[in-house]
Amino acid sequence: MARIAVGGFQHETNTFAPQRATWEDFARADAWPGYVRGPELFATVAGVNIPIAGAIETLRGLGHELLPLSWCSAPPSSYVDEDAYERIAAGMLADLGAAGELDGIYLDLHGAMVAAHHEDGEGELLRRVRALVGDALPIVTSLDFHTNMTEAMVRHASAMVGYRTYPHVDMAATGSRAAALLDRLIREKRPLAKALRRTDFLIPLVWQCTMAEPTKGVFDLLDEIERGSASHNQGIVSITHTPGFPPADIKECGPALVVYGYDQEAADAAADRLLAALNAKEAEFADRLYAPDEAVQEAIRLATTASRPIVLADIQDNPGAGGTSDTVGLLRALIAHKVAGAVLGMIVDPEAAKAAHEAGEGALLPCGVGAKVGYAGETPVEAKWRVIRLGTGEFTGSGPMMNGARFQVGPTALITDEDSGVSVVLACSRIQACDQEQFRDVGIEPSRVPILALKSTVHFRADFQPIAETVLCVVSPGAHVSDPVEMPYKHLRAGVRLSPLGPTRIA
Repeated sequence: MARIAVGGFQHETNTFAPQRATWEDFARADAWPGYVRGPELFATVAGVNIPIAGAIETLRGLGHELLPLSWCSAPPSSYVDEDAYERIAAGMLADLGAAGELDGIYLDLHGAMVAAHHEDGEGELLRRVRALVGDALPIVTSLDFHTNMTEAMVRHASAMVGYRTYPHVDMAATGSRAAALLDRLIREKRPLAKALRRTDFLIPLVWQCTMAEPTKGVFDLLDEIERGSASHNQGIVSITHTPGFPPADIKECGPALVVYGYDQEAADAAADRLLAALNAKEAEFADRLYAPDEAVQEAIRLATTASRPIVLADIQDNPGAGGTSDTVGLLRALIAHKVAGAVLGMIVDPEAAKAAHEAGEGALLPCGVGAKVGYAGETPVEAKWRVIRLGTGEFTGSGPMMNGARFQVGPTALITDEDSGVSVVLACSRIQACDQEQFRDVGIEPSRVPILALKSTVHFRADFQPIAETVLCVVSPGAHVSDPVEMPYKHLRAGVRLSPLGPTRIA
């Protein structure tokens, strides 16, 4: 039995977003638990589809003694405040220092965290942990699919294991794989060779979906290389490919992969093969995007013969990538075309949601909706908003990705514009539209909605694509700018193409 410390610190940082992550954002629960430290960590994360839950279950199943550190996450946003970063890091390091002799460490990290004072949030955290525990102790981390993998992360971690799905339906499973690898390193006591590679182009999030080509093919090849190595005893232990998080203005932003093995030559060969395949697919990372008006008009046309919902994905106002979740470009287009029966969710507007609860069901809302942050100079939508249904904002996710997640998004409300027939689901906390329960909380059954507009880029596909007739991706103003070419990078390394086959970043 080994003594293993477990903890986590997650944030996906869109450095171009208008809102920063504060200590309060990490302390507060939303779909995921709030900041938790010490023994209560185990019960708090149990049953939730997050990496640390899978890791804990696997490590306990292997008979190891676990020492809880802390775990937290905050909604994607701009930089993590220095105060929040240092407070969380200090607590974790203090608990590690007091843990006594350890045989290994598991950390649930995101991989795209940028602090106000550290460009490489995870690399800096791992550097501090490594300095505390020494070079020999195995440290294995799980990573989000959208990691911007850095040399420091690879150097200081013994191994890193990333998600293989987007939408992320394998989060707990990834934690379990990371735990199994940590167990192997502890038992075998052999250091791993590492082969890091990165592409020379950025991939927009909307084209990173593993449910379709070309990304699906990349991960199929990754699986093939791992299985082939195992069956032929070629020494490859684990491969992680992270397509990157483009809205992060850091030097090492972009897709990367790392191969771990017991033979450096074999690791290098596998890394080169996978990188070549990824580079060969560069031109395939593209498809049709719609402006709001043309998307709504196309949805109206398709809905006349559809038996299932037409889904409009508001990809640039995705709170899961730093969006405010309150822009109104797509909403205004739906109202302008009087798309009766259409439902948009979720618009985060605490003022309007609370006003709806104060007014009560059946009342007219006394304020405009959305655009309270005012991104891109937008203003709230004034209309005859009737309060149709009120919700608690407390429910449990049931979809493939958010199954078991205990949502706490504040009071929710379903409101309808009486002139156009367009409805909106309001919430008080930023949360991506990725689970059907977010609509059922206010009495909407998503499969019965003719046109469903979602504040999401890709994660919605896990639970909503199976009920959709078709999906149209919409480019409306939002803080998650879909095309990296439009982002004003200052720190990104020179020589990187800002999009597949796109212009090159010049220093």
